[in-house]
Amino acid sequence: MSLQELMRQRREKLARWRAAGVEPYAYRYDVTHHAGELLARGEAVTADPGERVRVAGRIMSLRGHGKAGFGHLLDRSGSIQLYFRADHLGPQFARYELLDVGDWIGVEGGLFRTRTGEITIRVDAFELLAKSLRPLPEKWHGLTHPETRFRQRYADLFMNLEVREIFRRRARLVSGLRAGLERAGFLEVETPVLQPLYGGAFARPFVTRHQALDMDLYLRISNELYLKRLIVGGLERVYEFSRDFRNEGMDRTHNPEFTMLEYYQAFADMHDMMRFTEVLVRDAVLAAAGASAIEYQGARIDFASPWPRLSLPQAVSAKIGEDVRALGADALRKLARARGIETPPGAGAGALLDALFGELVQPELQAPTFVTDYPAETSPLARASRTDPSVVERFEVFVAGMEIANAFSEQNDPEAQASAFEQQMARRARGDEEAQVMDHDYVRALEYGMPPTGGVGIGIDRLAMLVSDARSIRDVLLFPQLRPEEGREEAEEEGEVGSGRETAPR
Repeated sequence: MSLQELMRQRREKLARWRAAGVEPYAYRYDVTHHAGELLARGEAVTADPGERVRVAGRIMSLRGHGKAGFGHLLDRSGSIQLYFRADHLGPQFARYELLDVGDWIGVEGGLFRTRTGEITIRVDAFELLAKSLRPLPEKWHGLTHPETRFRQRYADLFMNLEVREIFRRRARLVSGLRAGLERAGFLEVETPVLQPLYGGAFARPFVTRHQALDMDLYLRISNELYLKRLIVGGLERVYEFSRDFRNEGMDRTHNPEFTMLEYYQAFADMHDMMRFTEVLVRDAVLAAAGASAIEYQGARIDFASPWPRLSLPQAVSAKIGEDVRALGADALRKLARARGIETPPGAGAGALLDALFGELVQPELQAPTFVTDYPAETSPLARASRTDPSVVERFEVFVAGMEIANAFSEQNDPEAQASAFEQQMARRARGDEEAQVMDHDYVRALEYGMPPTGGVGIGIDRLAMLVSDARSIRDVLLFPQLRPEEGREEAEEEGEVGSGRETAPR
């Protein structure tokens, strides 16, 4: 049966509800219990209907047996069986025949255990709360086509129940990070999403137009420079969970809209932030997953301290078989080309070294690892190393081959920062569209004086991937960016619609 015919039948039932004097889209319903807490009572539930409960949710299955019928109702906590019987419902039993899988209802009745041992609500009364006009996907295991699942996340959440746990874990992760920062005395702040200048990262921005001001604005690629302005202002410890936007490609670990946690601490350096980040992330993973050791894509990853530390130039040198710090840009470019590694236009020795690291070393970093000693060319907002002026005081954290954090001993010398911006502008002139831009106001802020500061940015989406064992970033975004739909809807193309009386969530 076609989707159009099934929806026509449901609209006929909608009209019958209204003809019976029932508004099929209710305003509210008093809920006293949820499915999960009732099921948790276990053996305490007897065969005789006892306590009266009121539960509301979506009907996920219906099956009739003459003057009786069973169904399953899904709420936020789980699924519980319903028992409809004519002699209990009286005249209202006729309305049971107007129900479809997918409808939202509120039920009232006694809780009991069936002969097969299943905890069930004997429905003594029910109310239609929202009529479902579109049939649920037919397949027993719910939506299966990835594009359909991401595009119709609302259906994915009630057909594939494990998806709900992914986002619960993500929420616990964020709560754990926030709790750790609050305990350490950090202040949560908000900085602009629309910015007159974009900065704080190497990326191409999205551009929009403000009509009243008659000027272009940019969706932020980072909030770093604004948070450090607050350090100048004396707030000393600040953090923000920010939605950032980068006009770049999409792949397993990249989405153009993503979430970052950035936190900055006055009177600290890179080493202080390493110690703090190690504990912060470990505790957040524990809050999200229930343990500091997790399984990710078949491998065990332990976030317990201490995390190993690795020098970027030394790691690349070990792979190449010679000391890369002694090589110039031409030699490094030749090494990259020989290995089929793409390099950014106008890249100097530092950017080429970073590209070699990304291809040769990064994929092998499975356990949480601090990587240090980044080239100055790739780190215009960081201070030079106190022991080796060819590199900066910066670390990145890698887990399962993914970068999840980036941090600096922040540059607080206004003249050195201005010079670094000028070098970035020269890179832009040579064709690097992702090079950073000059921010005169930020330099002005530094001229008022910024204390020694350590700063860290953590990719929340990638960390959520780890704690939920998700291979793709799209699995941990409720609404990932997708190409526009073309032609008929996927559900109609695949025939993944049910008749409306029998289906179930996974």
